[in-house]
Amino acid sequence: MIINTNLAAANGARLLEESQRNLTQALTRLTSGTRIISPEDDAAGLAMSIKFGAQINRNTAAMTNIANAISFSQTQDGFIQKVQLGLDRMSELSMLAQDVTKTNTDRSNYSVEFTQLQNYISDIGQKQFNGVTLFDSSGMAVTIDSDANTFTMNEIDMNSSTTATGLAQAYTNSTTSITNTTSAGSALSNIQTAIQNLANMRARIGANIQRLNVTRGQLSLLNENLTATNSRILDTNVAEETTRMARYNILVQSGSAMLAQANIMPQMALRLIN
Repeated sequence: MIINTNLAAANGARLLEESQRNLTQALTRLTSGTRIISPEDDAAGLAMSIKFGAQINRNTAAMTNIANAISFSQTQDGFIQKVQLGLDRMSELSMLAQDVTKTNTDRSNYSVEFTQLQNYISDIGQKQFNGVTLFDSSGMAVTIDSDANTFTMNEIDMNSSTTATGLAQAYTNSTTSITNTTSAGSALSNIQTAIQNLANMRARIGANIQRLNVTRGQLSLLNENLTATNSRILDTNVAEETTRMARYNILVQSGSAMLAQANIMPQMALRLIN
C-alpha cells in the first residue's frame, strides 16, 4: 500500500478523459449535424467532401446559366411568333394587291400597312436580352457542366440577307413593295421564302430549348446523386451517434464516481500508520 503514487486514480483519470472526449465529440456531432468535426476524424473523407461540395456548387451555377439560356431562347421564340403574324399579314396584303379589280391607289393603301409591317419586323431583328442581341449571326456557347464544357446553340439570325438563315429579304430589299401587281408578285415570293426561313428558325429554337432542358435535368440528377454521396461522408447518423452519446455519458458518470473512490484509497494507509 503506497501514498505517493496512486495508479488507480491515474488510470481512472485517463479513462475518464477519454470518455469525456468521446462524449463531447458525440454531442458536437449531434449539435452540428456533421460527422467530421475536425480533419483527424476522417481526413480522406473530408477531402472527398470538399471536392464534391465544390462540384455541386459549380453544377448549380451551370444550371443557372442553362436556365438563363432557356429564357433567352423562349424570348427569341416569342418575338419570332410576332414576326410570323407580320409575315402572314404581309403575304395576305401581297395577294390582295394582285387583285386586278384594284387600282394602283388601292394598292398604295395596302402598301402603307405593308411598309409598317416591314419596319416592325426590322425593329424586332435588333431586340436584345439583358444587353445581348437576340438575333445574332453566331450561335451562343452555354456552359453545361462543372468542367465548363459548352454547348453551342443553333444560330438564329434575322438580319442575314442570305436565304438560308435570314429574314432580311422580306423587308430590306428595295424592290419589295406592292404598289403594282408585278412588285406585289415579287414581294409575295420574297415573303414565302422568309416564312420558310422563319419556320426553320422556330425549329432550331425548339431544338435549342429541348437540348437545354435535357441538359438541365441531367445536371439536376447529377447534383442529387452527388449530394447523397456527400451526405453519406459528412452527415451525422443521428441514431448511431445518440447511442454513442448515451454510452459515453454513462462512462463519464461512472468514471467520475470511480475516480473519487480511487482518490480515497491512499487514506487507508493512514489507518496502518495510526
